[in-house]
Amino acid sequence: MANETQVFDLRQFFSRANLRQLAAPVLVMLVLAMMVLPLPAFLLDFFFTFNLAVSIMVLLVAMYTRKPLDFSAFPTVLLTTTLLRLSLNVASTRIVLLEGHTGPDAAGKVIEAFGHFLVGGNTAVGVVVFVILTVINFVVITKGAGRIAEVGARFTLDAMPGKQMAIDADLNAGLIDDKEAKRRRGEVAQEADFYGAMDGASKFVRGDAMAAIMILLINIVGGLIVGVVQHNMSAARAMENYTLLTIGDGLVAQLPALIISVAAGMVVSRVGDDQDVGSQLIGQMGANPAVLMLTAGILGLLGLIPGMPNLVFLFLAAVFGAGGWYVAKRQRQEAEEAASAEEAGAQPVTTGESGDASWADVTPVDVLGLEVGYRLIPMVDKGQDGELLRRIRGLRKKFAQDVGFLAAPVHIRDNLELRPNAYRITLKGVEAGSGEAYPGMFLAINPGRVSGQLPGAATRDPAFGLPATWIEAGMREQAHAMGYTVVDASTVVATHLNHLILSNSSDLLGRQETQALLDHIAKESPKLVEDLVPKLLPLHVLQRVLQCLLEEGVNIRDMRTIVESLSEHATRSQDPLELAGRVRTALGRAIVQQLFPGNVELQVMALDPGLERILAQAVAAGGADGVLEPSLADNLLRETASAAQRQEDLGLPAVILVPNSLRWLLARFLRRAVPNLRVLANSEVPESRNIRVTAIIGGQG
Repeated sequence: MANETQVFDLRQFFSRANLRQLAAPVLVMLVLAMMVLPLPAFLLDFFFTFNLAVSIMVLLVAMYTRKPLDFSAFPTVLLTTTLLRLSLNVASTRIVLLEGHTGPDAAGKVIEAFGHFLVGGNTAVGVVVFVILTVINFVVITKGAGRIAEVGARFTLDAMPGKQMAIDADLNAGLIDDKEAKRRRGEVAQEADFYGAMDGASKFVRGDAMAAIMILLINIVGGLIVGVVQHNMSAARAMENYTLLTIGDGLVAQLPALIISVAAGMVVSRVGDDQDVGSQLIGQMGANPAVLMLTAGILGLLGLIPGMPNLVFLFLAAVFGAGGWYVAKRQRQEAEEAASAEEAGAQPVTTGESGDASWADVTPVDVLGLEVGYRLIPMVDKGQDGELLRRIRGLRKKFAQDVGFLAAPVHIRDNLELRPNAYRITLKGVEAGSGEAYPGMFLAINPGRVSGQLPGAATRDPAFGLPATWIEAGMREQAHAMGYTVVDASTVVATHLNHLILSNSSDLLGRQETQALLDHIAKESPKLVEDLVPKLLPLHVLQRVLQCLLEEGVNIRDMRTIVESLSEHATRSQDPLELAGRVRTALGRAIVQQLFPGNVELQVMALDPGLERILAQAVAAGGADGVLEPSLADNLLRETASAAQRQEDLGLPAVILVPNSLRWLLARFLRRAVPNLRVLANSEVPESRNIRVTAIIGGQG
């Protein structure tokens, strides 16, 4: 019963084991065993033949690959085949020295065939052929392949940042998704690793060539000593026997080495990745019929010279001429077929209508748009000196001064589909806000501390959602006296528009605005901009960094500091979030000054140390996009919102001070639940400012 269970377990193991995973370790162990274990002549023949077959197979695989990474295992194959050849040299040396006195077939039929058939049994010719093969392999092919691999590795590493930025650009443009971007980044890194490995692996072949020469000399000298001293052979006979065996052994090892070196050269010298080597050579060298015709003409002229091998030259001239005629005929046919297809596709299509669609019917989407009902038209009519037009011009100017860039113009148009007093604000064609305004009336906004109610149409302030009432002009002074904030209709619309522009300032900063901002800075500091874009940072990464700052209410007026900070850190990272964090640190004084004017004490909220550790673990596990446990997230949101409300009730800005590593996670997580909250990192607070913690979040848990 136990034996049956054991057999079942073994079958189960072998049925589940992946035999391909066992092949490489078994092969390496056999190769290493050949160095220490004596092999009979039959096994030597088998392994020498196997070595030759592997080298031929590697050459064919290299010729049929379309790009180097298709044969990414080649450096490992190069090492394994080199180790196999050296092991065979050791094994064959052992048997040659032990049995060489018995005759030319002492080390097997393969070595005998290479020693007699290839060099005619002539030791001098064998030595010369062996040296020539070694020189070709070592000096020409291996050295050239190694140089190509070395240069390829260097240029691939230099090009990695540009390739990564190109991938990021395609990702940001929506041309590829995250999976494709990840695959391309992995391919770029793998390409650099491949050329680096090939640079090192080429040294294996060079070392193998040097070892082959040394093994040849050692075998000749060792065979002479063994034959004369141990087997009492004459020096001439010993020299002939052992030298011939050694030459055969060297040739049978160097021929596969030469084939492998040629394969290495083909792999690293590939240019283009859409065809294999054969298709590429035939397609490029035989694509021009004029080249083939000229070659045929030159060969024909040489074939007419007396004393030349006329038949060979004239035969090759005829072959090249026929090839040129065939290529020219095929190209004419393809051109005629393409022209026919183009004429068929260019036939006009008649619709029977005089007004066909044209590109004039495609209107671009306005970045910023304001649509008004017909009763609000006087507010935006230039002919009637509309008050709202002047306010919008002033609004854009103030936005440029406060935020740091010029927003897109506001395109105003009437919309009869809206209610008469309604307006709608659009951002890139999408409605961002709407409301109603009543020309000639005033909006009395309740800031929270009023002494009574006003008669009129109750509503809410469209910008901030505060309770409000539309009142007649005659009640304006009474509303002021009761504590209301009173504004006219054009101010209502302008304030709403201003609020939406400030809230969506990051969406308003496009590539065109970013480039215009750089051009504006370059007028005063051209070198500063030139050193950053595009040398260190592409435009789209700079745009994303600025958008990250604007998303959290940080203005970009101090572009000099921003550009200098990016120039300092762009060489180490191209991640917009990380660069934005570095810029925030550089702008720390301005950020703090914006929240706490003057030199007043910074009264901020802080996290409980235990909560900080939990959040730090979440960041360590998932990066800046770490996922929080639901109950922890709910408690964090609730306590932060409550503490922020207490801060605002005391007339203080809602600011929470956190470690640098947690700032982005908390800013993104708390932004929607607590819109007025500002998250500061420790590194952003100047050392000269005093800090007082007014609330600890997470201390109850």
